[in-house]
Amino acid sequence: MQSTSGEDPRPNSGRGPSRIRVVVRKRPLSDKEIQKKETDVLDVDEPSATVTVHEPKVKVDLTKYVEKHPFPFDQAFDQDATNEYVYDACIGPLVPTIFQGAKATCFAYGQTGSGKTYTMGPLPLRCCQQIFDFIQGRNDLILTISVFEIYGGKIFDLLNKRARLVMREDGKANVCIVGLTEHEVSDVHKVKDIINISSGSRSTGCTGANSDSSRSHAIMQLTLKQVGGRRGSEALGKFSFIDLAGSERGADTYNNDKKTRVEGAEINKSLLALKECIRALDNDSKHIPFRGSKLTEVLRDSFSGDCRTVMIANVSPSDQACENTLNTLRYAYRVRELKNQDPATKKSNSFNRGGVPGVWEDEMD
Repeated sequence: MQSTSGEDPRPNSGRGPSRIRVVVRKRPLSDKEIQKKETDVLDVDEPSATVTVHEPKVKVDLTKYVEKHPFPFDQAFDQDATNEYVYDACIGPLVPTIFQGAKATCFAYGQTGSGKTYTMGPLPLRCCQQIFDFIQGRNDLILTISVFEIYGGKIFDLLNKRARLVMREDGKANVCIVGLTEHEVSDVHKVKDIINISSGSRSTGCTGANSDSSRSHAIMQLTLKQVGGRRGSEALGKFSFIDLAGSERGADTYNNDKKTRVEGAEINKSLLALKECIRALDNDSKHIPFRGSKLTEVLRDSFSGDCRTVMIANVSPSDQACENTLNTLRYAYRVRELKNQDPATKKSNSFNRGGVPGVWEDEMD
C-alpha cells in the first residue's frame, strides 16, 4: 500500500493548498471496556498516516482468523496524541486564513462514544485564544460567536433558550439564519461560558449504541468582523466547528422507539449529503449538492469561495465496536477518496467492499 503523508493546509504551502484534509483520531480503551476485557483492534502508524483494523472473524470450519483493513489518510493520531497536538496539526494552520477572508471548517465525525465531543470540546477555545493573540491591540477587528443545532431538520439557537430559527437566502444566494444571536467576545472566559451554555442546551437521547447520544448537529461559528467602515461591521472571515450527531447502524436502533429511529434516519441522510458536498468541493466540481440536507444548506457559505475544511474522524479501538469503526473509516476514506493520486492511478486501483482499501487475512493460533 502506498503510504500517504499529511498535507500542509496553509495557503502558501509548496504543493498548493488542499481544500479538504481528512484525519483520524483513535481514543484509548475506556475503564469500562478494560473491565469487560475488550481488546484493542486498531493500529495507527503515524509516519504513514495509516490506520489498520484487525477484525476478528471465524470461518465456516470454526477456524479463527484476523482480517486486516488498512486505511490511508492525510494524518492519523494514536491514542497518546494530546488535544494540543491535534489542534496544532489541524486547526492552528487554518486560523491565519480567516484574516485573509477565507472560511475554515472543522468537522468531528464518528460513532456515538468514539470521542467526538472530547476532541471537539477544546478546539474552539484554543482557536479563540489564537485569534485574540492576532487581534490584540487592534480596534478595527472583533470576534463574535453564535451556536445553533440542527435537530430533525429544524434549526435551534443554543444561546437563546433553543429559539426556533428560519433559514433564508438573500438575492445573492447567501444563506442567512434569521434571528440567530451573536455574542461579541474578547477573552476566553466568556468563550468558556458560551460553550457551557450551548452544551447544556443540545439535544441528546438514548439509543441502542449509547445511553447519552448526541441527536443533533451542533454548529459553533466564530466570525471575524471588521468594524469602523461605512457599513458599521462587516464579516471578514469565519471559522465553523461542527460536532456531528453520532453515526449509527440500523442494527443499533432495534430497540428504539419510532422517534429515535426517525432521528437516526435523518442523521444518516445528512451525513451522506455532507460527504457528497465535501467530495464535490475537493474535486472543484461546478455543482455542489447543498440541498441534500438542512445541514449542507446551512453550511453553504462554508463550501463556497476561499474555504478550507478538515474532517476529524474519531474511532473506538474496542473489538466490540469493530463494525462501527470500520463504517467510520470507510466513510472518511470515501470523503478523501484518493484525492492525492492522479486520475490514471484512481482508475487502475482495485477495490473491494464498495471502494475501500485492500484486505489481508492472517489465521489466528
